[in-house]
Amino acid sequence: MYNDLPEEELRVYQSAQTCPDDFDSFWEQTLEESRQAGGETTMELVPDDLETLDVYDVTFPGFGGDPIKAWLRTPKNPRGPLPTVVQYVGYGGGRGRPWENLFWASSGFAHFQMDTRGQGSGWSVGDTPDNVGASGPQVPGVMTKGITSKEAYYYRRLMTDGVRAVDAARTLPLVDPARVAVTGGSQGGAIALAVGALVRDLSAVAVTVPFLCDFPRATVVTDAYPFREIPDYLSTHRHQADIVHETLTYFDGVNFAARSRHPAHFSVALMDVITPPSTVFAAFNAYAGEKEITVWPYNGHEAGGPDDDLLIRQFLSQRF
Repeated sequence: MYNDLPEEELRVYQSAQTCPDDFDSFWEQTLEESRQAGGETTMELVPDDLETLDVYDVTFPGFGGDPIKAWLRTPKNPRGPLPTVVQYVGYGGGRGRPWENLFWASSGFAHFQMDTRGQGSGWSVGDTPDNVGASGPQVPGVMTKGITSKEAYYYRRLMTDGVRAVDAARTLPLVDPARVAVTGGSQGGAIALAVGALVRDLSAVAVTVPFLCDFPRATVVTDAYPFREIPDYLSTHRHQADIVHETLTYFDGVNFAARSRHPAHFSVALMDVITPPSTVFAAFNAYAGEKEITVWPYNGHEAGGPDDDLLIRQFLSQRF
């Protein structure tokens, strides 16, 4: 059922989210520190029996130089460096198995799929631990991990990993560094929005039902998890609401969208209770670059599923 604003109101809705004065300097410093931490990017061919594709096990330096895992999937015997899709994973998932998610490589792209630190046990396996950050009280999941400090908050690390994934992909011989786009759904869409704002020379950004947008509204209009983790935390830490919401201003997709000028494709589902459509439109309406949005009136968090894949492929092919 519909549980949010009517579509005509969604198309003009503006988030009440604020942006801190030091938003840009915070992220510039974060990325500079992680790049200065260094680290090696390695790539090893995975033995398999895929007849048309190759899969490489990649390790690259993420936040603070931490080793982050990824898969690079490519067509066999490419004629030269390939246009590349860097993909980020939804909440609770990891990079999965080498032989999963073959759509992008089968379509002729290099596909760099980043693992998600500290996740990868919900619906898809992961291989990257999260061994840094605050160890204070939190509710299950990662939404409140370090949430009283922008420096310690979990998504500072994960979003930085997302930027460093683009850095790493561009160093690989099978990747054309001038033709790189980022994509993801839900949490993966949130990371793609952040990377779109923090990396200035991408070919495009494509996000489906992006998570982590419009925290002031999202935390009070849905009871669905993972957003619900934040109200759960504040229901016991009652006097920390102001500092929690201050932290979240540095990680809100609305504030990233306002800084991104790459061509962007969005997807939203009007029956989605996990990422309510108003929160997606909040980011879309704030987006500063060329943009388009596909609306799925009768879908929930799955949105357009394989139809979204096809639309994004068409969108990226035009931009590459």
